[in-house]
Amino acid sequence: MLRVFQSDLVEPDHFVVTLELVPGRDSSTRAVDQVIGIAKDAFADGRISAVSMTDNPGGNPALSPDVLGNEIFKLGMDVIVHFTCRDMNRVGMESRALQLAMMGMKNILALSGDYSGQGFGGQGAPVFDLDSVQLQILFDMLNERLSASGDPDAFFAGCAVSPFKTSEAETFAQYAKLCRKTAAGAQYVITQLGYDMGKFTELMQVMATMGLTQPVLGSIYVLSPKAARIMNRGKVPGAVVTEDLVRLVEQEWQDSKQGRTASIERAAKTAAVLKGVGYKGIHIGGIHRDFNMVGQILDRIAVYENQWQDIVPEVHFPKAGSFYAFADGDGVSRFGRRKPSLGFIETLHFSILNRFHNLFFNSTHAMAPYLRKIGSWLEGSTGEKLLKEVIENPAKGLLLNCRDCGDCAIQHVGFLCPESGCPKHMRNGACGGSSKGRCEVYPDRICVWVRAHDRLARFERTGEMITGCIPPRMWELNQTSSWFNYHLQRDHQSSSCAIARRCRLHTCRIEWTNT
Repeated sequence: MLRVFQSDLVEPDHFVVTLELVPGRDSSTRAVDQVIGIAKDAFADGRISAVSMTDNPGGNPALSPDVLGNEIFKLGMDVIVHFTCRDMNRVGMESRALQLAMMGMKNILALSGDYSGQGFGGQGAPVFDLDSVQLQILFDMLNERLSASGDPDAFFAGCAVSPFKTSEAETFAQYAKLCRKTAAGAQYVITQLGYDMGKFTELMQVMATMGLTQPVLGSIYVLSPKAARIMNRGKVPGAVVTEDLVRLVEQEWQDSKQGRTASIERAAKTAAVLKGVGYKGIHIGGIHRDFNMVGQILDRIAVYENQWQDIVPEVHFPKAGSFYAFADGDGVSRFGRRKPSLGFIETLHFSILNRFHNLFFNSTHAMAPYLRKIGSWLEGSTGEKLLKEVIENPAKGLLLNCRDCGDCAIQHVGFLCPESGCPKHMRNGACGGSSKGRCEVYPDRICVWVRAHDRLARFERTGEMITGCIPPRMWELNQTSSWFNYHLQRDHQSSSCAIARRCRLHTCRIEWTNT
C-alpha cells in the first residue's frame, strides 16, 4: 500500500510538495483526462509526495474525488482525499470512510466544507451533521476498528487552518479550533490560501506556543487575473487576495507570457520563504492544464531558498489593519491584552444566561441532585410537556431563537445558539470562511464565533474555546426538552462522553493571556 506522503512527512530533511487537483463536473471529458495526465506527470517527476482531490469545491457538484482519486492511486501516485461535512450525514460519512479504506486511500484532509452551492434543480440542502473536529474523531475511532479487524494501515487524517484573519476575535477562533482539531487526532495541517508572510510566520509561532508539533504545509497558488479577482471578492471562502496583489497580477498578465513567468516566480519565492520560516512543505493549487508550471516552480525554489529573508517583501501582501498575535517581536502573545467592549444588551444577555446555567445546569451545584430527582419524577408526564411548552420553549425562543434541537450547546458558544446562529451549526469553533468578522453565508451577520469570543474575552474565559471538544448533536433528541435531557443525562454531555474524552486526552498547552 502506498504510504509516500506519510513517509515523506517524517523524513527530517524532506521538503514535502503536494499538488491540488480539481475534478470536473463530467465523468468522461477532456478535463478528466487533463487531471489524470497531470497526476501521471507528477508521478514521473518524482518530487510530488501526493496529489489531493477536492470534494465539490464551492459546494457545487463535481466528479467524486474518491473515484478519480482511485484511478490516480492505481497509477502509483499517492492521493489525499478531501472529505467534507457538507453533503452527507454522519451515516453517509462513515460509509464513505469505509469505502475509502477498502480502496486503500487513507490520506484524508478533513474539512467542514464550503456552504452548499447549486445542483440539480437549485441549491442543495446543507447537511453539516458533523463539523471538522468531530470528523477527526470519527476517523480516529475508525482506526481502532480497522486495527481490531487486522488492517495494519490506519487513516492518516489532517486538517486545514485559515490564519489570514484581520481581527483578534477571528484569529483567536481559528487557532482555538486548530487546537481542537489536533487534540481530536489531526496528524498534519494545510493552510488556506493567503499572501501575508506575517500571518504565515504567526501560525508557526502560535503552534509552538500551544505545543503542537504536527507538520504544516503552506498553500501557494499560481494566480491568474481571473482567479485573483474571484478570491479578492470573497468567492473562495477563506482565501485572501488583496487589492494591491490583484492590480499587480493584472498588470503582469497584460502580456500572457510575462504573467505566466511572474506567477511561477511568485509561487517559487513564496515556497522558499515558507521553507525558511519552518514549514514542512507546500501545497500547490491553480494547476489546471498541465504539469509544466509545477516543475518550473520546483526548479526555481532552489534558486531562492538561501536568500528567502531578502525576498519576503516581494511576496508579502497583508490586509490593512490586520491583528498579529506576536507583533511586538518579544515572543509574547498579544491575545487578550485588550478586553473587547460589549454593548449593554450583549452583556446583559450573556450575564443572564450564564447565571441561569450555573444555577440550573451545573452538575456540581448543590441543586443538581434535586433537579435530577424532579426530572425523573416528571419524566413522560403532563407536567414535563407543560413545562416545555409553557416555560422552556418560549424562554429559549425569545432569548436564543431556539430551534428545539433537544441537545443544547449554548454553554459551549458563549451562550449563543449554534443551530440558529451558524448556518453550518459549528459547535467546536469557527469555520474558515468568515471575512471581516462576518458570516461566510450571511455577510450581514457577525459570525457567531466572533460574538462568542468577544463575550468570553470580556470575562476572561477564552480558554473555554480551546479545551476539550464538543460531541455532535444527538438527532434522536430533536423536538424534546433539552432541560430534561440534561438532567436525565440523555444529551451529548453524558451519552456522548466517550467522544468528548478523545479531546480531553490530548489537549493544547495554554500560555496565552486571557485564558
